[in-house]
Amino acid sequence: MKSIFKISLAIASLALAGQALAQVDVSQAWVRATVAQQKATGAFLQLKAKRDSRLVEAHSKAAGVVEVHEMVMDGSTMKMRAVPALELPAGQLVELKPGGLHVMLMDLKQPIKAGDKLVLTLVFEDKASKQRESVEVQAEARQLGMPAH
Repeated sequence: MKSIFKISLAIASLALAGQALAQVDVSQAWVRATVAQQKATGAFLQLKAKRDSRLVEAHSKAAGVVEVHEMVMDGSTMKMRAVPALELPAGQLVELKPGGLHVMLMDLKQPIKAGDKLVLTLVFEDKASKQRESVEVQAEARQLGMPAH
């Protein structure tokens, strides 16, 4: 009985330590629903780092390829490109939103309907220590223009 208590206490301590180490708060995560035959979509969210950090990777089982992208206007031409890492200055809100920075999900495994829940794994790197942390986020699918919940 005593050893079960010690194991439970150790597990609880590790869980609390993991929460204390969380370096980036993620909020307002959602993904754009798709139409039939559509093979790509975007995910959008807000990030606020406690220390200077970077978003260095993103993954989802819903897509074959997941990249962090930026969309910019070059004159009258809209251009989109992958960014190797997204800088997250300490204490500043960084918003990934339609028409700007976003997580691009390509080679979708199936259509994404409004109301579906997608799990995104975001990998952050602390700039000073280079320590990496993976954070799983659940993003609800919704049509563009739908209000946030």
